[in-house]
Amino acid sequence: MKRIASVFTAAALVLLLSCCSVREKAPPQLADITETVSGKYTCTFDGVKHDFIVDLPDVTENAPLVVMLHGYGDSAESFRTSTGFHKRANAEGYAVAYVTGACDPDDPASSAGWNSYSDGTGNRDVEFLTALADHLQEQYALDSSRTFAVGFSNGGFMTHRLAMEASDTYSAVVSVSGMMQESVWKKRRSANNVGVFQLTGEKDDAVPKNSDGTAEHTKAPAIEDVMAYWAESNGLALSETIGTGKGSLLRKYTGGDDSRQVWDLVIKDGRHSWRWEQNSVNGIDTTELILEFLETE
Repeated sequence: MKRIASVFTAAALVLLLSCCSVREKAPPQLADITETVSGKYTCTFDGVKHDFIVDLPDVTENAPLVVMLHGYGDSAESFRTSTGFHKRANAEGYAVAYVTGACDPDDPASSAGWNSYSDGTGNRDVEFLTALADHLQEQYALDSSRTFAVGFSNGGFMTHRLAMEASDTYSAVVSVSGMMQESVWKKRRSANNVGVFQLTGEKDDAVPKNSDGTAEHTKAPAIEDVMAYWAESNGLALSETIGTGKGSLLRKYTGGDDSRQVWDLVIKDGRHSWRWEQNSVNGIDTTELILEFLETE
């Protein structure tokens, strides 16, 4: 009887540990979702508070979704005002969600931003943005196969991480004045199925580049190497080089097994910015180009 009891106890312990393991692996979900005013919400994820703004097209069923990620220290509200991306996107049938990041839990002096590192520390922003996309898809009957992330600066850094770690949710990303962190680069896969559009100012000193030698002074990869990686890992080849704006150059990589494309735009005399169209030197309409790219995905 003692041996039977011992075996039973051991089996029960294994079952208990197994259940605990399953619970630990289960990702947290959005919680405390509250609409503060029409179209504006707050929520928590893994104990971290966020807010987001949803702008919808006339028809939401099977509409594609664009999740907008602001730069460091900014907010959903401010990014929405400064870019106005939703106005044209909604008119073309896209649902748009602007999202506010959070402070680094290990740095009380930090501002709201995105954890674009892949070193196991900081906020669980990949999981959060995946859960948010799932929620919005279900809430508005959106097309889950056409969910995109668009980010500026630190938000652009985050889109590269999402492309690497969450391509099952985000089928394409757009990085405006963004880069890829070293920790993400080190964990890169040999094969991908994700669209990527990078817009880089020629004189942007926040993005490491081979062209101006800035990549020599950082551990992060040069943006030229990052874009070559995205093209090669998607099985794409350079198919078109187009002059656009006032001296800018857009390279398009196509030809893979799927419809994915990689675009790489270098803005002539551009700096760390989103709004190049207001600068007579550059003549680039960021929103127009992003929507043109998303139509290929």
